[in-house]
Amino acid sequence: MKNFVVKTIANAGALAVAVWLLDKITLTGDSTAKKAWTLLLVALVFGLVNWLVKPIVKLLSLPFVILTLGLFTLVVNALMLLLTSWLAGKLDLSFHVEGFWTAVLGGLIISIVSWALHVVLPDED
Repeated sequence: MKNFVVKTIANAGALAVAVWLLDKITLTGDSTAKKAWTLLLVALVFGLVNWLVKPIVKLLSLPFVILTLGLFTLVVNALMLLLTSWLAGKLDLSFHVEGFWTAVLGGLIISIVSWALHVVLPDED
């Protein structure tokens, strides 16, 4: 359970950095508390998408990943971020990613920050 909480906090932090750095990834809300709550919920959705959908997409795109020497993984990460944005809209969460190239850059930022936070935060179960 602790590992799940740590991963969710790391995802929320990584999403916050992406929102802060990129103008076309938006998180709106009336107050800071509402934004933080929305960010945690979006991190949960993002974690669920990465847990359920990403392995299937990575398996189906394996030839492209091999052909591009792993660079196609950036496209897969962008698609997961766009799917998270779409699901957030359906769940009435105020998180939106505008455009594919923004999603590629956002996915790269989220991957780097999330990795760094996983190194720093404890991950015992």
